[in-house]
Amino acid sequence: MRNSLKRQLFAGTVAVLSAAMATAVSAETLREALVSAYKNSGILQQQRAVLRAADEDVAAAVSTLRPVLNYAANIQYSSISDSTTNSLRLSAGWDLFTFGNRKLDIALQKELVLSARDQLVSVEQSVLSRAVNAFMNVRDAIAVVNLRDSNVRLISQELRAANDRFEVGEVTRTDVSLAEARLAAARANFATAQGDLAVAREEYRAAIGHLPKALSPPPQVPSVPKSAGAARDIARDTHPDLKAAQRAVTVRELALTRAKGAMKPTLSLDVARTFSDSSSSDGANAGLTLSGPIYSGGAIASSVRKAVAERDSARYALIVAGQNIDQAVANAWVQRTVALANLTATQRQVRASRVAFQGVQEEASLGARTTLDVLDAEQELLDAQVSAISAATGRYLASYELLATMGLLTADYLKLGIATYDPAAYYNTVSKAPLTLVSPEGEKLDRVLKSLGKF
Repeated sequence: MRNSLKRQLFAGTVAVLSAAMATAVSAETLREALVSAYKNSGILQQQRAVLRAADEDVAAAVSTLRPVLNYAANIQYSSISDSTTNSLRLSAGWDLFTFGNRKLDIALQKELVLSARDQLVSVEQSVLSRAVNAFMNVRDAIAVVNLRDSNVRLISQELRAANDRFEVGEVTRTDVSLAEARLAAARANFATAQGDLAVAREEYRAAIGHLPKALSPPPQVPSVPKSAGAARDIARDTHPDLKAAQRAVTVRELALTRAKGAMKPTLSLDVARTFSDSSSSDGANAGLTLSGPIYSGGAIASSVRKAVAERDSARYALIVAGQNIDQAVANAWVQRTVALANLTATQRQVRASRVAFQGVQEEASLGARTTLDVLDAEQELLDAQVSAISAATGRYLASYELLATMGLLTADYLKLGIATYDPAAYYNTVSKAPLTLVSPEGEKLDRVLKSLGKF
C-alpha cells in the first residue's frame, strides 16, 4: 500500500509538471501583469486628469498677464418718442503692472504642477506594488490549494490503509477514527484554500484588469543596494512623497510672498469704443487706473499670518515625511533580511520533515509506528511546505517593497518596455494658455489629448 501510494504521488507530480510545461508558453508573466495594471488602472487615469487640471491652472495664471476684451450690445425702446436706440460697446482691460503679483501666481501654479507630477509617481508605485502582490498571492494560493488537495488524497489513502489493517486486526478502531478526523480537517483546509484562491483571483482582476489564467514563475528580483544606508540615501533623492513635500514648502513660501504683496497697487489700462444710433453716446475713451487697498479691516494682515503658519506647517511636514521614509526603508530592509532567513529555514524544515515522514512511513509498515505517528509526520511536512511557500512569496514581496520605499517601483525603473505616460506633453501644450478652438496650439492640444487617451 505504501509503495502504491508513492507511485501515485510520483505520477501526480509528473502530470502536474507536464501540464505546467505545456502551458508555460501561454502563461502570463509578471512583466505582462504589471504592464496590464499600468494600462488599465483607473486610479492612474484619475491622477493624470488631476495633473492636467493643475496644468490648466498654470494656463489660467498666464492669462492674467494678457488683456481682456469684452462686448456689450444693447437695444433700448422708448415709448415716449416711440423710437429704438441701438448701441454696441467694445472694451478692453489690461493690468499693465501688478508689481510681481501675477508672476508669483504663475510660479506658485508651476510648483503645484510639479507636486502633482510627484503624486502621480506615488500613485504609479502603489498601482505596481498592488499588482506584484496580486500576482504573487495568486501563485501562493494556487500552490497551497495543490498542497491541500494532495493532503486530502494522501490522508484518504491513509484512511483506507487504516481500515484494511483494522479488518485484519492490526490496529484498533481508534486508529481509523483518527484518520477520519484528519481527513475531515484536511477537507476543511482544502475548502478554505480554495476560498483564499477565489479571493486572490478577484484581487488580481481588480489590480491587473483581468482574471488570472496560467502564471509564469516570477523573474529575478531587481537589484537592490547592498546596505540599508545606501537604500535610505536613494530614497532621500528619489522618493516622490518626499519630493512632493519639498514642493509643498516652496508653494507655501510663494503663497506667503503673494500674501505680503496684497498691499501692492495695480496699474491698469482700460479702453472702450461705443457705437450707437445716438451721436451723443457714440465715441471712444481710454484711461489708466492705479488702484490698491488702503484699509481691509485686518483681512490682509490675517492672510499673511495664515500664510506664515501654513509655511511652517509645510516645513514640519517635510521633516515628518523624511522621517517616515527613513523608517519605511529601515523596516523594509529588516523585513527583507528576515524573509531571506525565513526562506532558508523553511527550506531546511521541508527537507527534514520529508525525511522524517518517509522514515515514519517505513517504520509504520513494519509495525513500529502507529497511524497517529504517520498522520502527525505528514501534517508536519504539510505545514513546513505551506510555510516554505509563504516564505518564498514573502522574500519576493519584501524586495519589491524595498524598491517602493526607495521610490523606484516605477514602469521606467522596472524596464517594462512600454510607452509610459508623459506628464510634460499636455503641460507644454497648454502652459501658454492657447485658444483651443482657433489657434494652432489648440489643434496641437487636441492631438495630445487623443494620444493621452490611449493610456
